[in-house]
Amino acid sequence: MWRDPGVSADSFYQTRPDCTDVPISRFKIKPGKTLSPRKWHAAFTQEGYLDIGKTLRRIYRGGVHPSIRGEVWEFLLGCYDPKSTFDERDQIRQRRRRQYATWKEECRQLFPLVGSGRFITSPVITDDGQPIPDPLVMPETNTANGSTALHQDDNRLSSINSANNLQNVTDKKLIQWMLTLHQIGLDVVRTDRTMVFYEKQENLSKLWDILVVYAWIDKEVGYGQGMSDLCSPMIILLDDEADAFWCFERLMRRLRGNFRSTGRTLGVEAQLSNLASITQVIDPKLHKHIEHIGGGDYVFAFRMLMVLFRREFSFCDSLYLWEMMWALEYDPHMFMMYEEAQTASEKAERVKGKAKSIRQCGKYERENLKNGAKNTETPLPISVFLVASVLKDKSTTLLHEARGLDDVVKILNDTTGNLDAKKACIEAMKLHKKYLKKAKKA
Repeated sequence: MWRDPGVSADSFYQTRPDCTDVPISRFKIKPGKTLSPRKWHAAFTQEGYLDIGKTLRRIYRGGVHPSIRGEVWEFLLGCYDPKSTFDERDQIRQRRRRQYATWKEECRQLFPLVGSGRFITSPVITDDGQPIPDPLVMPETNTANGSTALHQDDNRLSSINSANNLQNVTDKKLIQWMLTLHQIGLDVVRTDRTMVFYEKQENLSKLWDILVVYAWIDKEVGYGQGMSDLCSPMIILLDDEADAFWCFERLMRRLRGNFRSTGRTLGVEAQLSNLASITQVIDPKLHKHIEHIGGGDYVFAFRMLMVLFRREFSFCDSLYLWEMMWALEYDPHMFMMYEEAQTASEKAERVKGKAKSIRQCGKYERENLKNGAKNTETPLPISVFLVASVLKDKSTTLLHEARGLDDVVKILNDTTGNLDAKKACIEAMKLHKKYLKKAKKA
């Protein structure tokens, strides 16, 4: 059985027949390795407690079966505590769905297209709060041949203008939010456009709604390009819009720092700086060459970190990569860290028994705990070491062929569809260990 080459998972994520340039998926559903529905359900006790340690090891061995991916991700991203019961999780789910509905209604009151099955792709407001008439609105239903086309909706002015009453908007936070609405729409129609799933207008609208609501509740970060790539898989994997929103919100807890803008700098620049430090330690010759050709800021790796390799892998393989990353990074206290602590005793409970829970931690997290990273500063995400592993793999080519930043970008672009997710994670773990060892000596 161990020699079974496995079955392709592409049938779960169908590509449009006219799209022939999509990367080939390497991920296979392998009996005995991939976390199957049977193994997943067997990991729960009668009350609903999940053996997360065993589950993490299975995920790292062979990923998650596409039919259960959504519910598994809810645990990997910290939506639920593995030590909770079925009833407790159901209560949390219902509470969160009500909360999402409340936020969505707030947004609808401010802009009536939210939740209407339609969305905009042109500005509705100026920088100083003046309403712009005749915005382009995506239709509620598809055209006869199933394609989606931009056109002006006859009812749009009455619905939009009646809510805004064509009055100036003076609140700066509201202006900022309304300025992002069309940008989200433009990104939505470009996101995963090769997939059959997004031929349905309702799915595009769902993606727009979730991103609009998120931009409203996270006013410090708002919306940034790349978020649609991160949110799209949640829509595809989870049928309920609110559940998909909360999965995305939990993912953004990890990544929102990348999108935070302070003046002229973007949060991801800190990770790019970390990448430079890692490369300098593990491959000083390559780092020196990159600096020599003007790439010392490592901005060429910007996209990889912002959208977690969505462009370098096929859709199916990027999901496989993500779940392996999250399984490796898993912290059993994540749920409690994300939930608001009501009392000091609850805060103390978060830290209590950390060492005892080490078997429930992912392999990458265990390495950080072993090296005392938790006691000093926030450990680097595994994604930085994944990028470092790609650079290390392409080191010879970069040293001999890269004479400028354009060459670096071209060499890295050539990796699209040619990377192996499992191998990349293994190499990232090796580099992480090597980096910690050398950093200790230094």
